Amino acid sequence: MNQKINSAVLNKIFRDSGIQYGLKEFEDIKPVEVLDIFEKEKGKFYVKCLKREKNILLFNSEKNLSKPEEVIRQLWLFKLVKYYNYPLDRIDLEKDIRFGHEIHAKAADIIVYREDKITPLVIIETKNPTVEKGLDQLKTYINSEGAPIGVWSNGVEKVVLYRPYPREFQTLRDLPRADQTIEDVLEEKLTLDDLQKDYDLVKILKILEELVLAGAGVDSFNEIFKLIYAKLFDEKEARKRKDNEVYFRQSKDSKITYDVINKLFQSACNEWPGVFNSHEKIDLAPNHLSVCVDEFSKIRLLNSNLEVIDAAFEYLLPDVAKGKKGQYFTPRHVIDMAVKMLNPKDDEYVIDPACGSGGFLIHAMRYVWNNDLKQADKTAKTDYARKYIYGIDFDDKPVKIARAMMLIAGDGRSHILKLNSLNTKEWQGDESEKERARAELRERLHKFEDYDKDKNNKDNFKYFDYDILLSNPPFAGEIHETPLLKEYDLAKNDKGKLRNKMERHILFIERSLELVRPGGRLAIVLPQGVFNNSNMEYVRDYLLEKARILAVVGLEGNTFKPHAGVKTSVIFLQKRNEKEKSPKDCPIFMAVSKKSGKDNSGEYVYRKDKDGNLMFDSQGKKILEHDLDEIAEEFRKFREEKKINY
Repeated sequence: MNQKINSAVLNKIFRDSGIQYGLKEFEDIKPVEVLDIFEKEKGKFYVKCLKREKNILLFNSEKNLSKPEEVIRQLWLFKLVKYYNYPLDRIDLEKDIRFGHEIHAKAADIIVYREDKITPLVIIETKNPTVEKGLDQLKTYINSEGAPIGVWSNGVEKVVLYRPYPREFQTLRDLPRADQTIEDVLEEKLTLDDLQKDYDLVKILKILEELVLAGAGVDSFNEIFKLIYAKLFDEKEARKRKDNEVYFRQSKDSKITYDVINKLFQSACNEWPGVFNSHEKIDLAPNHLSVCVDEFSKIRLLNSNLEVIDAAFEYLLPDVAKGKKGQYFTPRHVIDMAVKMLNPKDDEYVIDPACGSGGFLIHAMRYVWNNDLKQADKTAKTDYARKYIYGIDFDDKPVKIARAMMLIAGDGRSHILKLNSLNTKEWQGDESEKERARAELRERLHKFEDYDKDKNNKDNFKYFDYDILLSNPPFAGEIHETPLLKEYDLAKNDKGKLRNKMERHILFIERSLELVRPGGRLAIVLPQGVFNNSNMEYVRDYLLEKARILAVVGLEGNTFKPHAGVKTSVIFLQKRNEKEKSPKDCPIFMAVSKKSGKDNSGEYVYRKDKDGNLMFDSQGKKILEHDLDEIAEEFRKFREEKKINY
């Protein structure tokens, strides 16, 4: 067996799958070591089947033919024998499926029999890694053959189904070994060490939609969020338990599962108030809940990969809800560029007044952790997050996302506040959440030497002293309320007369400058029209009066697709002192992105090598094809050359 040939061929076989040949499902096996792959004729590679002892064609370069699903099937055969201890004489391949007296044209990929070697026990369907559906087909096979267990696997994700007749299909964390029953698997304890740290949460959500959520008759966003909160609490408490046991798992009785998870959810509500009402409970039916719990029980949320969680939340938040309010998740490579260019320090307060899911805040936090706090311990990093990171948003669902993201990142009490940044009159009131928000914001208010000004500011929460502001304010919507417009200079024309209406993002520019201290730095995503259109000249004049423009980066037109096609730029500012005059000659860094990391449809585009193969970073993740890192690096050099210090 030639390991070098194996690696090269497996890379070719999976070239269109967007993954490396290693395959997450089989990382502990090392496919290149257990599969006998060889070149029989030039450009034709075969694998010796573990069951049939014959050679199966895997790859034909001449006909551009590859069979990744056959690799996955062979790896499953290996696992069944070596890990699950099923003898080969109880395993069959490509067995025709019967429907009554008819034989189905499609054969099951693998069937495992009971000890009698006649009665089906497990049916396994193997798929290409690009295939994400097929559970309905597996259910049909299970029902037709009377097998209690089925496995669907595409090499990246697997789903283990079982049917506790006459109830609906349920899921199992894993396939029972030859010496185990289904009950044995359900009763197995779970510990923190058993939980996966490398997973695709979007794919898990798609599996849950196919299994239960699509027909559950509940708000999927809220129900998944309840489970995430319950799981976060359980993982936090598991650190204190014997053997770090986790309670968030399926039991053999779905009603017991329901009671346990609901109790964890109530405890989470008490631990982190302000996200759900104390009287709320999980609305999923016990059977549906069991399936969701089983899928979530396999993974670890606390301190996990934030990009994975973030992508899942973006998937959960309906496009319709985002579009109506002009809210779109800012691509994370855009956020990375903005954070690098503002270069936050470990003693600087950061705010996003339209924080959405908290992307800017989390990336700013991680940037400080990886730079100024690189040598600090976990406690110091958590203390920084709790003290220096602030986010405000008016929409309930993004606020929930941002709070969960901060919890997952390791911060238990973040300053994520549900308020309308543009209208501080709405901040007043006796509601506990508003009182708590005012208390958290009060210490960051700007302090005026004049007593009356200072008292007015304490009453109205207008001027603050944040060091860093990063934001992508909502573009959609106009403000018509006269009392609110009166609060903004930009809402008045050059003669001081109040305009009838104002676009929301224009008011956000003024509000953002009010939130930072003199000398503070800002990065704001804005429509290109603010910089180009003649009717926006008064906005540009306002910016030049109030701030030094450090940089303007034009983003490529596909950056915010598929949600929005509007061209945008990121403006970087440094707020002036009140008495500071605008210098006549002030260098401004200008750049235009040519590579957005997306195509015209809004799908992500990944970097390829000269042979057309996808490129991966040191962590095995695909490398996005964009140029924003280079722009951030050029700005760093520009700052050094022009001696722009901050």
